[in-house]
Amino acid sequence: MTIPARIHFCWIGPRLPWAYVFAVLSAAATGEMDSVILHHTDPLEDGPQKQALERAPGVMLSHVDPQRDLRVVEQVADLPAGSLVALYEGVRTPVQRADILRTAILYRDGGVYLDMDTITTASLRPLLQSGPFVGTERIVWPPHVRASRSPLLRAKHIGLSLVRQAFRTLPGGWRGFRRIERFYPLGLNNAVLGAPPGAPWLRTCLRAMLALSPEERLRPYALGPHLLQRVAEQSGTDALTIHDPSVFYPVPPEISEHLFRTTRRARAQDILLPQTCVVHWYASVRTRSRVAQITPAYVRAHRDSQYYSALVCATIPSLHDDIDPG
Repeated sequence: MTIPARIHFCWIGPRLPWAYVFAVLSAAATGEMDSVILHHTDPLEDGPQKQALERAPGVMLSHVDPQRDLRVVEQVADLPAGSLVALYEGVRTPVQRADILRTAILYRDGGVYLDMDTITTASLRPLLQSGPFVGTERIVWPPHVRASRSPLLRAKHIGLSLVRQAFRTLPGGWRGFRRIERFYPLGLNNAVLGAPPGAPWLRTCLRAMLALSPEERLRPYALGPHLLQRVAEQSGTDALTIHDPSVFYPVPPEISEHLFRTTRRARAQDILLPQTCVVHWYASVRTRSRVAQITPAYVRAHRDSQYYSALVCATIPSLHDDIDPG
């Protein structure tokens, strides 16, 4: 079944920073999809961010009731009544709740899900014919290494971590890291997902979430990348297209800090690889503090000296004229 040409975002909370508005606007301007839907669990604050989204062609704001919508998914997916609602109410953080909502909404509606810390840089339509898909990223600590008691294996990955840290801090280190990133293991990431409605592998993911103990559910990444990895290992990937890191994660975790540093000359095309259609910039790692600084005026001022701003300006044409500079 073909994946519907719609993009889903999920947001929990009333205040939407500009950095996440740019995620939605870039998807609408560049993704070449029929619609872009921002599912938000709280009424969004009035202001220039909300107004920019309301004016953007193809963008829909959908105020969701998590309990009501999760009950619908329970019925559609033949899950125990109240199970997803209890799971959602039992976790603590917006990230964990978003992990649940994204999987449930994508199972119910189908389409492409994008995290809020992304910039869409090319058409997503070529992805729709492949069936369910997910992307990989270059990481240091895959679950099997964390669980290993082998001193040699752990020493190897400590070394990989130290090398990555060096390239994270060196000026222009993202370029050097590209020469050695092939030595880093691949891991699945759920920041970008695609599937038709009712995809069996998403139902398997929902069931895997419910099978976690209350303690396991609260661990970092337990409902996100680690769950995807475990489902893929246990259930296989025959029905799943797994994309290379260049497609969604051209700048890996930690190294992504370079997107926000000042440099002599920043050009969006330098960051992008031939297959790249989304750049995930990892707000959950080292760039979170940057979010509060980002506004339309900020990215216009830094478009020639910061890769993040260069990417935003290259993908949102309206940024040059009709977005409030607030």
